[in-house]
Amino acid sequence: MSYHNSLVNIHKFVVGILGCFTCCTVMANENDLIAALQDTYSACVGIDAKLADLKRMAGINTAITGVGTGLGIGATAVGIAKSQTDEKIDELLKQLAEKEAQYGAPVIQDPDQFAAEFQTMSANTAQQSELDQLTQKSKKLGNWRTGLMAASTATNIAGAVIASQNRADGDLQAHIDSCNSAVNQLSRVKVQAGLEGIDTSEADQIINACKGFSSVDLSKINQRATGAMTASAVGAVTGLTGTITSAMANSDSTRQLGEDGLRTDKEKNLNAASNVLAGTTTVASAAATIFNASQIKAIKDVATVAEKCTEVLK
Repeated sequence: MSYHNSLVNIHKFVVGILGCFTCCTVMANENDLIAALQDTYSACVGIDAKLADLKRMAGINTAITGVGTGLGIGATAVGIAKSQTDEKIDELLKQLAEKEAQYGAPVIQDPDQFAAEFQTMSANTAQQSELDQLTQKSKKLGNWRTGLMAASTATNIAGAVIASQNRADGDLQAHIDSCNSAVNQLSRVKVQAGLEGIDTSEADQIINACKGFSSVDLSKINQRATGAMTASAVGAVTGLTGTITSAMANSDSTRQLGEDGLRTDKEKNLNAASNVLAGTTTVASAAATIFNASQIKAIKDVATVAEKCTEVLK
């Protein structure tokens, strides 16, 4: 009887020890799960806010470079209109020069008197009046082209500065890496907790929502930022050069007629170069706009994961 009681007592002791061990193990696993959940919250919260700032600045830059593209198109169109006006001026100048040559052909007894009479006659002709109007129009168009190119240059400079700064930096990558590490740890702890019968539904939701960070690629964001910065920088350089060239082409000293009474090659070449630079600036601005728009798309791809993860963590 005494031996039987001893066995019973030993059995109860062993059962108690095992029960205590099981209880302690369950509690330990539950505490590990809680700690892993807390670590995941700390590691993953805030990523969406950083991405929101990137997306907002990319949107602003898209608008800025879009305006620059419009200004460049305007400058190009005005430059073309000016070229067409200058062609009409060239034709009128040739006609007037031919008339002057005709009047100069006869033998003139009093050259001074002839010059005065010819000047009066020319000022009263319809051709001279039209020439004056076209000249004023050409000068206005030249000023507009210069102003539009200057404005486009300013937008490209702003676009280049914003694009150079609107990048996914090392802190954001470290934040995402930390979140991935926490989610992986939560996955491991969740498996053990599930074996112990602990409720892991919250952990499952977080893992499913946040595991997408493992496949995000921040390099796409930075590649598009680099593209936008480069395109805007090119637009800024060509725009500034075009602005200077356009101003020179439209200056009074450059617009002075040559000894033959016609527009000089210098003026023509400067105007042609200005129009080419206006077109180049437009293309560069458009390219920057495309890069900025595609950067928004790349940011949204990552932001979608971040928003989904943050929503579950709330």
